[in-house]
Amino acid sequence: MARPLLAVLALLAFTGCTQDAPEPRAVATATAAPQPTSTPEPPAPTPEPAPQRATISDLLERPFPLNIAHAGGDLAAPHSTLYAYDQAVKEGATVLELDVQLTADGALVVQHDDTVDKTTEATGPVDELTLAELQTLDNAYWFSPKCWPCQDRDPSEYIWRGVRTGDIPPPDGYTADDFRVPTFREVVERFPLMAFDVEIKGSYPEGFAVAAVLADEIEALDLTDSVIVVSFDDAVLSAFEFIAPEVETSPGTAELTAWFLTDTPLEGDHRVLQVPPEFDGVPVLTPLFWEKVERDGLFVWVWPNDASTQENTAFYQQLIAQGAQGVIAGRPNEMAAALL
Repeated sequence: MARPLLAVLALLAFTGCTQDAPEPRAVATATAAPQPTSTPEPPAPTPEPAPQRATISDLLERPFPLNIAHAGGDLAAPHSTLYAYDQAVKEGATVLELDVQLTADGALVVQHDDTVDKTTEATGPVDELTLAELQTLDNAYWFSPKCWPCQDRDPSEYIWRGVRTGDIPPPDGYTADDFRVPTFREVVERFPLMAFDVEIKGSYPEGFAVAAVLADEIEALDLTDSVIVVSFDDAVLSAFEFIAPEVETSPGTAELTAWFLTDTPLEGDHRVLQVPPEFDGVPVLTPLFWEKVERDGLFVWVWPNDASTQENTAFYQQLIAQGAQGVIAGRPNEMAAALL
């Protein structure tokens, strides 16, 4: 009887232990609350490529004639000033034409005449003045919108006289420096999208130094594809072509005359002829001229050489009708009107 009693007591003890034990916890079946998700950022827009300076090749491919501002439009604003070039761009110029020469200290400046007599209050050769001396002068001193170049008008007609020297305030948006003789670099850097038609002033041998400095500046300013260079002096132009063979050029006077009169082939890779309607009394834009132009696949830019009869919308339109792909205009606003 001892073994059953012990078994009963053990069973009672086990039952008591199980009754006192805590109930097993239920397994959680609820899912975790969703965590908030962030909306992905939209991809950053691809930046627009920066506008690039126009190249001569691109300009020659345009289907419409070019509005080439002669000295910034010297009949509408002070010759070869930053103010004039800025006005020309606003009026629709596609190319800026300028002339370059050297000061006494070797600076390459934008200046047409070899003296300062025609545009400033001073007189004397450009190459006898330093850049600092030249840039103190009033380059709008003799500009009159009614008559250019005229130095016998009523003083009231010289509307920008004194801006450079501080005697009168500059027009809105401009400074006194915009009315001085600028350097080549100043003009190029002021207009980062424009192409340039550059004439080397001076003849053999002085013009060689101008050609060398211009070639260096073109390279330094990364302007090689956006400039076309010309000179009346064939020797000076040849020197420039030797130094900078990759830069576009137009033929000099002797080469162009030989092509025109004796059908001598042009040397080099000239694509653009820059000509006046007449030269030394000889008509240039004749039917034979245009026949040769078409035969040789050339482009023609015309520079009017009679301000009283040729610098107007009607004459510009006549040049375009004849076949000119560009007009080097003294009044860019009138050339813009001719293209409408």
